[in-house]
Amino acid sequence: MAGQQGGLSGSTTVTIVITDVNDNPPRFPQKMYQFSIVETAPVGSLVGRVKAEDSDVGENTDMTYQAKDEGGLGAFRVTTDSQSQEALLSVQKALDFEAQPVHTLVVEALNKYADPRFADLGTFRDQAIVRVSVLNVDEPPEFQPPHGLMEVQEDALVGSVVGAVTALDPDAANNPIRYAIDRTSDLEHIFDIDPETGTIVTGKLLDRETAGWHNITILAMEADNQRKVSRTSLQIRILDVNDNPPELATPFEAAVCEDAQPGELIHTISVVDRDEPQSGHHFYFTLAPEASGSRHFSLLDITDNTAAVRTQRLGFNRREQDLFLLPILVVDSGPPALSSTGTLTIRVCGCDSSGTIQSCNATAYAMAASLSPGALIALLVCALILVVLVLLILTLKRHQKGHLASEEDEDMRDNVIKYNDEGGGEQDTEAYDMSALRSLYDFSESKGGGEGGPGLPSELRSLPQWGQAPDLDFSLFRDYISRKVGLADEDPSVPPYDSFQTYAFEGADSPLTSFSSINSRSTGSEQDFSYLNSWGPRFRQLAALYAGRRGEEDAAES
Repeated sequence: MAGQQGGLSGSTTVTIVITDVNDNPPRFPQKMYQFSIVETAPVGSLVGRVKAEDSDVGENTDMTYQAKDEGGLGAFRVTTDSQSQEALLSVQKALDFEAQPVHTLVVEALNKYADPRFADLGTFRDQAIVRVSVLNVDEPPEFQPPHGLMEVQEDALVGSVVGAVTALDPDAANNPIRYAIDRTSDLEHIFDIDPETGTIVTGKLLDRETAGWHNITILAMEADNQRKVSRTSLQIRILDVNDNPPELATPFEAAVCEDAQPGELIHTISVVDRDEPQSGHHFYFTLAPEASGSRHFSLLDITDNTAAVRTQRLGFNRREQDLFLLPILVVDSGPPALSSTGTLTIRVCGCDSSGTIQSCNATAYAMAASLSPGALIALLVCALILVVLVLLILTLKRHQKGHLASEEDEDMRDNVIKYNDEGGGEQDTEAYDMSALRSLYDFSESKGGGEGGPGLPSELRSLPQWGQAPDLDFSLFRDYISRKVGLADEDPSVPPYDSFQTYAFEGADSPLTSFSSINSRSTGSEQDFSYLNSWGPRFRQLAALYAGRRGEEDAAES
């Protein structure tokens, strides 16, 4: 053994690992913490951080924090940052410097994993006091209450009081408040407000049927600092007044069959009223005094704000009367009670055996139309095709007219127009029998006379030669022709076919001379057409033509 003579010994290293146990409680390094925050800080804003220290290591240092508000307002809350093991103090409710300028909280830290073996060492927790000061801020006025609802009768006069709004300065200074209406919410200036008292009055006459509700925005601001502005929404309800009489609802027309039986229902009348009484509508129906003795129709009030029109006679005749006018008086329940008279137009129509209207004399009802949707579509398509064809024809005609006009314009350029008017003598041949005259001519040629004979030359067979025959009497024809000539000369409606005509006249301001044949002859046969050369290229061909003609005449004279 070691220590004895001749004994053996050895050595080794032993490592002892000491594990930590949670035997140390958390401790705040100080017992009082001071923080401050403005009263306008939004909810959730961070106020500050506090941290307790723990001598342990590892998870034994994990701790949680909780807060106790001495005032009990719950304005702040404490959460634990799992990474840094800090207590995060944040705003939980809106702050108000005027209500409570200082908040005091007790923040407690405790170990998350406590070891029961060391419970006799004391509680493993620690506390610290946190004092939060709320800083005052110049705040805008506050409306009391924040939103409002007012009512006013629609017959209120201009300047009538609707109500009043109130706003207070939340600051200690309690500055005076001024009021105004945001005109973007009241463009027509229907309401006005007293800037000092906040009293709202009507600025115009109201009409519930036009606008039953008005939503306006009220502004409140400090008198000394108008940059601090508060807004609130004010709803104004317009209370109804019975100022509109009831009226018959459309349609104002009904139809009755010719073979209608007495008591048959032909129409149910309903009424519209723009008023809305609080107790609801109730209308009364009756025939107008001028129709109270009607022998054709009766009116029954059904007491559910409708009335039934029924027949009182057996059958109607369209040939005798195809239209009936039934005046109906409608009265509402008020107050005050208002009434109006409407006229129901009843037409007598032909119906089939089932009572379906087939036709009426004056108006064709939609219910009487027996055309199917397919037939209506076919009619519309046919009408459309017809319109297209008409438009196409008009377009073609217009195109042809334009084409002909362009051709005529082109033909008139640089061309000489020749007029061949032979006079109206050919029309006189219809006044007598040409065959009789021709037979006389043939007779003269066959008989001959004087120095003529069968071998007479052709130049002697003219009308003057025939007139020289001793055995022919032309007095009858001479008298007839003379009478015709006299009648023609005395008739103002007969145009002068064989007289000189004026075919063109340029007007008083034309630089060119007239083309009149009378004017041409008045200057004599010797005319100089050289001036045509000065008329431009359009008359070049005409100038060349007359120049050639003049040359031929000179050659013939020489």
